[in-house]
Amino acid sequence: MALATVWTSGPWAAGIGAAVTTLSGLAAERMRPPGEAADPRAAGELLRTAAGRIPLLRQVDRPELAGAHPAEAPAAPPAYIRRDAEPGLCAALERTRFVLVVGESTAGKTRLAYEVARTRYPRHAFVRPLSRAALPEALRIAGRRRRAVLWLDDLEDYLGAGGLGAGQLASLDRAVVIATMRVQEYRRYDAREESRLTGSDRDAWRAQRDLLHRAAVIRLPRHWSRAERGRAAAHQGDPRIGAALRAGERFGVAEVLAAGPELLAAWENAWAPGANPRGAAVVAAAVDCRRAGLRRPVGRAWLRELHAPYLAARGGGDLQPEPFAEAMDWACAAAYATSGLLIGNFGAGFTAFDYLLNAPGNGPVPDHLWRGLLPLVEPADAYDMGLVAHQEGRLARAVEALALASRGGVPGAELPLAIAIGDSGKPRRAAADLAGIAHRRAGRLGPRHPDTLAARHQLAFFVGESGNPLAAASQFAELLAEVAEILGPDHPDTLAARHQLAYFTGEGGDPRSAAHQLEVLLADRLRVHGAGHPQVLATRRSLIWFRPGEPAHAETELGLLLAEAEASGGIGPDDPHTLAIRGSRAALAARAGRTAEAAEAWAELTADRTRVLGEDHPHVFYSRLEWARALLAGDRASEAAAVLTGALARAETVLEPGHRHLRTARELLARTAGRDPAPGLDPDGGRDPLAGRDPAAGSSSPGGRPEGSRGASGPG
Repeated sequence: MALATVWTSGPWAAGIGAAVTTLSGLAAERMRPPGEAADPRAAGELLRTAAGRIPLLRQVDRPELAGAHPAEAPAAPPAYIRRDAEPGLCAALERTRFVLVVGESTAGKTRLAYEVARTRYPRHAFVRPLSRAALPEALRIAGRRRRAVLWLDDLEDYLGAGGLGAGQLASLDRAVVIATMRVQEYRRYDAREESRLTGSDRDAWRAQRDLLHRAAVIRLPRHWSRAERGRAAAHQGDPRIGAALRAGERFGVAEVLAAGPELLAAWENAWAPGANPRGAAVVAAAVDCRRAGLRRPVGRAWLRELHAPYLAARGGGDLQPEPFAEAMDWACAAAYATSGLLIGNFGAGFTAFDYLLNAPGNGPVPDHLWRGLLPLVEPADAYDMGLVAHQEGRLARAVEALALASRGGVPGAELPLAIAIGDSGKPRRAAADLAGIAHRRAGRLGPRHPDTLAARHQLAFFVGESGNPLAAASQFAELLAEVAEILGPDHPDTLAARHQLAYFTGEGGDPRSAAHQLEVLLADRLRVHGAGHPQVLATRRSLIWFRPGEPAHAETELGLLLAEAEASGGIGPDDPHTLAIRGSRAALAARAGRTAEAAEAWAELTADRTRVLGEDHPHVFYSRLEWARALLAGDRASEAAAVLTGALARAETVLEPGHRHLRTARELLARTAGRDPAPGLDPDGGRDPLAGRDPAAGSSSPGGRPEGSRGASGPG
């Protein structure tokens, strides 16, 4: 019996696989009257049989029904090739009810999990929600069945506002939970990525990290081992497997079977004049919707609106673009009888094939996509988008999205919103907002509840950032005693509070005491985290900054630290910690009188921070100020004035009035004109440069946000 007649697709035909999409999805496109709108937010459904029943796993006879990427025709899926990770997955299912298979797109995650699950649990109900909206119903059904597998393919789509939580997971007494996740999404929650965050709220990420930590994680490489390729060779009679093996080791076998490289090439080639440039623009818009943090499909009407700037940027009419209907047909058409570049249908909306999300050359999500998408989404979507923007350092976007989420009543949105506001250059407003949040949490949860302590931590940090380091140090000292007692001495929140106490102690005029605190903290962090952990690197940088000694020795230590951070096993050249170390080195060069070297270093750092964070980030403003300061010190006043004039004009539209960067910029600009600055107008330059305060890789959040210059001190 044909697949489409056995299974109901509901509004999410895309979730069932390209076979259903091809039969029903594109047909729906053609049958929809022109101009009639469809709601991409239609309630999600569960995978069911044509009779409306939840199937047993033995009835789920095609891997596409579990979410696997379909392989090239003929219709029958290729033989399953046993993966090296299979014994580990089986062992994990023996000891736990929650397993997570992590790997790159088209690595074969879903096929591996599907084959193991069918073998182990043939009589279990297969409960697969086809969207996050269907998750509550899936949890209800899985929780009441005596035998059930809750199937969460692409787990990232079920996290966030209204998504799966640790409490819901714990309520499933008997059900087995099997999930898959792209490695790029999983990395958002590991310790290294956590330390990169430039302000994401501890509360917002804690629930999702805790949930993932409950899973037994099975990692599946994209490239197949020699043993796996040997097992595949026994099936070379299938032309699809034979072709995949002939592709060599550049691509994984599953990757080739799903036509991932071919689809990517088709997208790239479609931009040619007279080819399918409008279709390529539609795909680009769908890809960037996912990269911006949108977890659900995008409607046809949205794509019609959102794709236009992509097409215009590549040449518009000169590309001889096809009509929009033709572009949609091309983007949805199954390539090599596998999947289309877009997966979905009119009623459910469309999702970009996940192989495209990490394509080489993908730059930052453009502003036009963000501006066009945010007014269309629901508050829960905006919450997800805001957290992604905050993690990536796009602070204005984070504030805009989280404000929409907060106005829409998304639980927990107010704290990340306050942090994003402070990080974007408004610390006094953030401190005022956080005082209210901390007061409300104390009344609702109690003064010693971890969520109340987290709000107090943020409040203390932004009090210090507002220009009162002594008050911040006092608040952190009081907070530290409670956090250590309640959470334990080695808890990330406790270690973070110790770091901030040391930082603001140094900022308040006692660098020797700060250095002593950091020496003790470094020993504890090495014991807890191990060498090379981003927070260990941040603490080492702080210690170098505050510890008294010869500047030449400090420069040598920073050089070693930078090499370690940039190395292949380190955190990478664009990590905020790495950029902060470069800033510290530039500051020491300026202090030593090597003004030309310092100016060049700050210019390069400004360019890199602009590329990574965007030109309106406070870290970028700080770098420009120090660049101008070095130029002034080298008698290059006209160059300094040019740097400052543009920076000041832009900063005045972003930073709150009275911000220290604005005061510093005006003082330095006065110097370029040969005027004496007004007393007290150089909060950064008038202090010992070793106490400079770029918030570079730093952060206030206990455990969840990095502690660079704000938390690891020193000009970043």
